[in-house]
Amino acid sequence: MTTNVVPLPVHFIKKRISIIMVSYFTGASLMEAVAAVLADQDIFELIIVDNGNTASARGRLWALANKQRRVRIVQGHGNIGFGRGCNYGAKITKGDYLLFLNPDAVIENGAAMAMADCGERLTKPWITGGNLQTEHGVEQRGSRREALTPISALISFTPLHRLPNLQSMHLETQDLPDRPTAMPIVSGACMMTDRESFELLGGFDEYYFLHVEDIDICRRAEQMGGDVYFVPNAKVIHYGSTSKARLLGVEGNKLIGFLRYFWRYSSKIWAKCLLILAAPFMALAIMGRAWWLSVRKPWV
Repeated sequence: MTTNVVPLPVHFIKKRISIIMVSYFTGASLMEAVAAVLADQDIFELIIVDNGNTASARGRLWALANKQRRVRIVQGHGNIGFGRGCNYGAKITKGDYLLFLNPDAVIENGAAMAMADCGERLTKPWITGGNLQTEHGVEQRGSRREALTPISALISFTPLHRLPNLQSMHLETQDLPDRPTAMPIVSGACMMTDRESFELLGGFDEYYFLHVEDIDICRRAEQMGGDVYFVPNAKVIHYGSTSKARLLGVEGNKLIGFLRYFWRYSSKIWAKCLLILAAPFMALAIMGRAWWLSVRKPWV
């Protein structure tokens, strides 16, 4: 395992914000995301957890780290998954606020501080989430969501949400709030907490390899009496699906994540029995869609 140990600059920052970015063959958007972070002087440091990248991308990252004291790179551990990678990066941060940011997410100047300012007023363990947008400035699906339950999942992931009086758990089509708003789920693509809250939560659940770990940590924060808030003025352009990873593998991890989540939070025996019965249909829906998409585009 290797890491550069260039000392961080000694200067005063109102809030020491550390960004943890887990990258796995991200592609061209990686350097754009890194540049946006470094353009914001509110950011104290950037920890890049290299789960796997091309030799040319690694060369560019190390060249940057050798010039930028705020950048540190951790690599040599292989692809350990998103949640575990976030936890790994968080352990070596020096900041007081931890912002987990996708490597294909280009954060707007001042967004990190807006999330920290919001969190400062919340009950611990708190989590704040950014406003994920497309390249055209349209709010992205998954940026803010209602609670995930078997019923909300059924409505949201089938045409049922188009029926009258049935609402999808995804809220991107609703009016954007004009101030930070309590929200059951915010996206792990741009998610902040402070160090004390993160330690209270025990970090991300590492049994989720990819997907659903953000839903899980939001639920645990609320169960512990903490606040989860969506911050509309913390804007981030999120390209999405830029990693060179097999779509079937990505969706397979998503399926496993959903099954684990529902099993974990199903307290009744009958609910677990229903989950067992529903599992084949969930697999058919998720993996069937993934197979169809992979025929047209095998990489995501």
